[in-house]
Amino acid sequence: MTNTNTHEDVSCSVDLSSSEVSTHEVSNNETEKKELENQQLANNTDAEAISTESTSEHSESSDNSPTTDVNTDPTAKAEESNSGSAFDGFGFSEPLIKTLAEKGYKEPSPIQKAAFPELMLGRDLVGQAQTGTGKTAAFALPLLERLQDQGKRPQVLVLAPTRELAMQVADSFRAYAAGHPHLKVLAVYGGADFRSQINTLKRGVEVVVGTPGRVMDHMRQKTLDTSELKCLVLDEADEMLRMGFIDDVEWILEQLPDDRQMVLFSATMPSEIRRLSKRFLREPAEITIKTREKEASLIRHRCITLQNSYKIEALKRVLEAVTGEGVIIFARTKAITINLSETLEAAGHDVAVLNGDVPQNQRERTIERLRKGSVNILVATDVAARGLDVDRIGLVINYDIPFDSEAYVHRIGRTGRAGRSGEAILFVTPRERRFVSSLERAVRQPIEPMEIPSNAVINQSRLDRLRERLTTLATTERKNAEENALLQEIIQRVSQEQDLTPEKMALAALNLAVGPEPMLVQGDENWLKQSSRRDDRRDDRRDERREDRGRSGRRPDRDRGASRSPEDHMERFRVEVGHRDRVKPGNLVGAIANESGLQGKMIGRIQIFESHSLVDLPKGMPEDVFTDLKRLRVMNKELQIRRDS
Repeated sequence: MTNTNTHEDVSCSVDLSSSEVSTHEVSNNETEKKELENQQLANNTDAEAISTESTSEHSESSDNSPTTDVNTDPTAKAEESNSGSAFDGFGFSEPLIKTLAEKGYKEPSPIQKAAFPELMLGRDLVGQAQTGTGKTAAFALPLLERLQDQGKRPQVLVLAPTRELAMQVADSFRAYAAGHPHLKVLAVYGGADFRSQINTLKRGVEVVVGTPGRVMDHMRQKTLDTSELKCLVLDEADEMLRMGFIDDVEWILEQLPDDRQMVLFSATMPSEIRRLSKRFLREPAEITIKTREKEASLIRHRCITLQNSYKIEALKRVLEAVTGEGVIIFARTKAITINLSETLEAAGHDVAVLNGDVPQNQRERTIERLRKGSVNILVATDVAARGLDVDRIGLVINYDIPFDSEAYVHRIGRTGRAGRSGEAILFVTPRERRFVSSLERAVRQPIEPMEIPSNAVINQSRLDRLRERLTTLATTERKNAEENALLQEIIQRVSQEQDLTPEKMALAALNLAVGPEPMLVQGDENWLKQSSRRDDRRDDRRDERREDRGRSGRRPDRDRGASRSPEDHMERFRVEVGHRDRVKPGNLVGAIANESGLQGKMIGRIQIFESHSLVDLPKGMPEDVFTDLKRLRVMNKELQIRRDS
């Protein structure tokens, strides 16, 4: 699995709109690739043909994985069936081909077609692809094939930004390795029992998938031996950068053997990720997957402009008017998720919460309930919802606007999966409205303005749902024939005793189904018109400041020698780590964001001194979060966070 440095750079550009892969600067390794493929192909001629749809029950393939168009010509299908699996030509072993057939894989996605040959040759690789393009299989399948039977030490290490994604990738490796029952895969992440992870590592594993912080802990305590590591994968590198983990990632890379393969996948390529790639990867193949426009258009984007004080009432109305099979509501902090869930439960909705305080086993149960439909609404923070893979999500509501376009893309990626249509609704205040254009550029679609649903819209939606339920029940018989006969007997008996017509009986049944509460929404709607207006007093104050600045031609004077005060919506905290502990801003941002559920960009100014640091955080932080942060360790030292006096 060593790097092949004799090959020239390969840059593959994949345009999903035409499902073609075009290679620029073609390398001299084509002959070697062909020989490798032919040699392995000879061993795979008896592989079972895969004829099922390219939709795996496993989380990787169900993540809206786009595949190339399948030829519907019967002759072409017959030829394909006779020639074997579409995965045959990449040099995969017969057990792996059989596993893919059993999992329902029929056709490799474009990123898989481009990545398989390079990774099978042991080359470093940089892949730019959105979530849901099949990238986990793109690196997992060839790396599994190249594993060597050489002891108990890990050979593959995958770094993921969140524990949810780490678990998902580890599950993918286990599923693909079904034909190799003795192969061991371990996911390591915060919140799980540390001793259990140590014991598993001692027994021996081939593949480790983990978050940067927990991987660093194991490496520092010498419980993760990387001396025989053959390959490192950085999955969603841009997300690790956004969460402040990039320094941790660099530290891990510096400890690894020089003679190892490295794979980097990222939805975007910020300059910091490019720098990381140039420093640690050697002559990498580069693959870029462009978004398929027709699949992106499956998601309808809409935006409601309103003041913060009207958000909860508007949310209730949206949930009444916009029907979706499953709903995810994204909020900025853990405190907001709890407040929203309690409010929606009081309004009669079935709601679950996913934030940084939810234990891992409860997270898994919550996601399974959402997947099965026993709960329809999930309120979550960005970090907690990373890696969430549920096909039935039809509506994503951005209760709080994300701080960057990448977070918005990740949020809306929870809907419109597996070829289904979806809808994304964004709540913005008048002052946040200017950020919408950057989100439109990110998704390459307009975000349509939307009004808060009126009484008439909600009432019509309720009537439509009632009619749909009635139609479904009228055309579907009860499974239990005995119960069905008893119900018919009750109808006949009541009808005869009360001398009722069929129409009156039907109306009585509808009233029974609707219940005693009013079916239609009534009341004052004037607030709907006021909800999007700016606060005039705020505007007046802002205009006064602009006028003062205009008179002087510069900003008001300030004491440049003094420490700048936190912004109005922020509060300053002191933590007991500083320069002497070798702490960097990224360490603090990553640790606080992961523990509190805050996005990295919500954390304000950070000032690092010799023995302590000052961090600006949003006001109103819940006490339980504050308590957890006190015990949080950064650079092996407790933060001991407290409000700065």
